[in-house]
Amino acid sequence: MVIDALVRHAASMLTDNARFEAEQIVTHILGISRTELITNPRRTVTDDEVKRVDETAARRAGGEPLQYILGETEFMSLPFKVNRSTLIPRSDTETLVEHVLEHMNGKACEILDVGAGTGCIGISLTHYNQNARVTELDISFDALNTARENAEINGVSDRTEFIKADILNEIPDGAYDIIVSNPPYIETAVIGTLQTEVKDYEPISALDGGEDGLTFYRRISEIAPKMLKKGGLLAFEIGFDQGESVKKLMEKNFKDVRIIKDLCGNDRVVSGRGA
Repeated sequence: MVIDALVRHAASMLTDNARFEAEQIVTHILGISRTELITNPRRTVTDDEVKRVDETAARRAGGEPLQYILGETEFMSLPFKVNRSTLIPRSDTETLVEHVLEHMNGKACEILDVGAGTGCIGISLTHYNQNARVTELDISFDALNTARENAEINGVSDRTEFIKADILNEIPDGAYDIIVSNPPYIETAVIGTLQTEVKDYEPISALDGGEDGLTFYRRISEIAPKMLKKGGLLAFEIGFDQGESVKKLMEKNFKDVRIIKDLCGNDRVVSGRGA
């Protein structure tokens, strides 16, 4: 079998984005770039490579997210390791990163990333602002280890610290210019209705935002003034229907609170400045 036939074979086992995902699987298993996939489609593959592609495509067809299968994904044009202790970074979250980058405008900043997961938010901010430092906070040791690896991969480990803490019950020490968070925001009752690849594979603790989906927004908005420097920024990613609710929570302790939409026109970020 040759590469092009192997891609077609893998695609036949898949449904959504079949050709694209088949190409990702084949390039990963064969250890080649997409350029080589396109320019050398008649290269012969081994029986072992065919077997491994078969096994990987079967896992994907069973609902397992491709990012977990491959152990990696891209966010803000940067590479990130992912595993089942972390949420998979999504393009929606880039709206939050771009908003904070615009706010920083290249200035020196101390950032706290609450609920770090892969570290994709804080690491991207420090990668694109060489004057920034970030503290990655998460309740999970495994998530923090993944974030630590990603900081090394993206060359920002010298400007990144890591804290294990339960933000619902602890208040981290430190004074920050910016607090940023993509917290769990799915209502508890809704978790069971999510797509299989989300509810059966991604960590529930990183999805479940409590009965009304606002548990973490409520808590972080309350304690953020204790951690922010004067005039510091608090910026959240939100669910598409949570803009007004989170804005109202933040207005108790913050000024200039506003809602930012993503590229699809959905409410995606709420941010405000401390007094």
